[in-house]
Amino acid sequence: MTDGLRYDFDRIIDRRGTSSLKWDQLGTLFGGEDVLPLFVADMDFEAPREVVGAIVERAKRGIYGYTIRTDGYYEAVTGWLKRRHGWAIAREWLVSSPGVVPALAAAIHAFSEPGDGVILQSPVYYPFYDVIRANGRTIVDNPLRIEDGVYRIDFDLLEEQAKRAKLMLLCSPHNPGGRVWTADELKRIGDICLKHGVIVVSDEIHHDLVFAPHKHVPFASLGPEYAERSITCIAPSKTFNLAGLQAAAAIVPGAELRKAYLRTARLGLSIHMDSYFGVTGMEASYRYGEPWLKQLLVYLRENRDALIAFMEERLPELRVMKPEATYLAWVDCRAISDDPAELKKLMYREARVAFSEGSVFGKQGAGWLRINFGCPRAVLLEALERFAEAARRRRLDARRST
Repeated sequence: MTDGLRYDFDRIIDRRGTSSLKWDQLGTLFGGEDVLPLFVADMDFEAPREVVGAIVERAKRGIYGYTIRTDGYYEAVTGWLKRRHGWAIAREWLVSSPGVVPALAAAIHAFSEPGDGVILQSPVYYPFYDVIRANGRTIVDNPLRIEDGVYRIDFDLLEEQAKRAKLMLLCSPHNPGGRVWTADELKRIGDICLKHGVIVVSDEIHHDLVFAPHKHVPFASLGPEYAERSITCIAPSKTFNLAGLQAAAAIVPGAELRKAYLRTARLGLSIHMDSYFGVTGMEASYRYGEPWLKQLLVYLRENRDALIAFMEERLPELRVMKPEATYLAWVDCRAISDDPAELKKLMYREARVAFSEGSVFGKQGAGWLRINFGCPRAVLLEALERFAEAARRRRLDARRST
């Protein structure tokens, strides 16, 4: 471990020509190669050197066959959860998955039937909608409410909705709003779901990217009764920028739930093999990545604060929902327009930037933009400057036309 090593998150790394979803289809998606992409949720930072080194050594072996998880893998994952989140899990609870979204899909297949209700809380990570609709289940929307500038849960509505649902997909921490749900909020969700027999499937992929004084509470750590009726999905992909390794895990403490989940995942969906590089990347990151993450969190907090300060000075009519976690800022742009087409035009054509347009996270997201600030600060500030200048030109044009 290299605790004394300093990482340079200001270094700009050219990702073009690397088959990057984010950088190698700018013309196709946004109409020009000069667009700055701050949309899809991967970061523009190099992974910890220990992870890179472990993958390079793995690649040198030259035979990339079917892969199993080793004792070292289990020790690294369980050790990480215990150290970082105070959650002691048994190794047999860990079930492989190539990603969190496939794990959500497996849970929907295992514990519901076509037509059954699945609760989500909009606005939310858009694959939640996809895995419900595409599998013939019914979306039961428990929309979040904005109170004091942050999202809050409508527990009275949730109580009614739980009577007609089989599952709840929980986004914790929340994407795109950046909320870190408190233990009390999670317990209220758990009590309602236990009362009505609803299984909680908690997407906790952003659990390591939390800014003090906030603290992530794993849903299943609230107590054995909650753990027995829940599935927790984790991955190192957001924490250590390893999305391309296709490595994740579902944590299923309940023996009966685990048996049903494994039957569906392995037999029904044929999710039963691990990624050759994914196992190595996951073990190395959880074993050696803590110093890197510590420095990353400082940098991300500074980026977050720089973004908020920029908006307050240059675009005071917009409102940033200050993220308590993640590297994603949720920005209310309705003072400019609540029309998704207009915001896309402003971004792609006029500003030459690509943030995530908010309506993809649900109808409440119309008029909002999600900005990925997991990038060198110079890139972030350049994108914000482009956006602010385009908004300024638009205001001037509007005045001239009147």
